[in-house]
Amino acid sequence: MSEAGQEDTKIYKVVINQEGQYSIWMVGLDNPLGWDDADKSGSKSECLAHIEKVWTDMRPLSLRKMTERDF
Repeated sequence: MSEAGQEDTKIYKVVINQEGQYSIWMVGLDNPLGWDDADKSGSKSECLAHIEKVWTDMRPLSLRKMTERDF
């Protein structure tokens, strides 16, 4: 429930940036600069559950690549 005591019925989408970081954004709004759709939409809780499932390494992509080169 929201602060006003009403259920959040908005539809969200999962977005991803160039560093492989995820967020949610409301459907119908233009994505923030540098963020692309990640092919998942639904309720806020569905989108957050999807992110928790797929975003297993919180490090930015550039750092992950740098670390891989060091080995």
